[in-house]
Amino acid sequence: MPFTVPMSELTFRASRASGPGGQHVNKAATRVEVIWDVGASPSLTESQRARLFRKLATRIDARGCLAIAADERRSQLLNRDAATARLIALVAKALEMPKPRKKTRPTKASREKRLQEKKRRAEVKRSRGPVRGDD
Repeated sequence: MPFTVPMSELTFRASRASGPGGQHVNKAATRVEVIWDVGASPSLTESQRARLFRKLATRIDARGCLAIAADERRSQLLNRDAATARLIALVAKALEMPKPRKKTRPTKASREKRLQEKKRRAEVKRSRGPVRGDD
């Protein structure tokens, strides 16, 4: 079952974006930062919380909050949607459980091929010895 971050647990903060844009960028707060408190989220199980803290250790601050910022668009609403989508994708990827590896044995053909290659290499190395001439 895929995990979705409840919108009620997200906090949004708007600020002025950096970069070019002239007068518009100097007066409009279009940069949006979405913050999710992973440590206090009631929608996570303890195993999910531990997995997020382990996988996103570099992205989660000391208070246990995960923050994602977006300032690519000129609209605060579009940046808010972009930041939220990025947060959801990041959390979903971190919570994804890896598929367990099934043990397999080498096939008979691959074992035979490996042995033939070993014999060929041994012959190459044996031929590198000193040259014996007739005295």
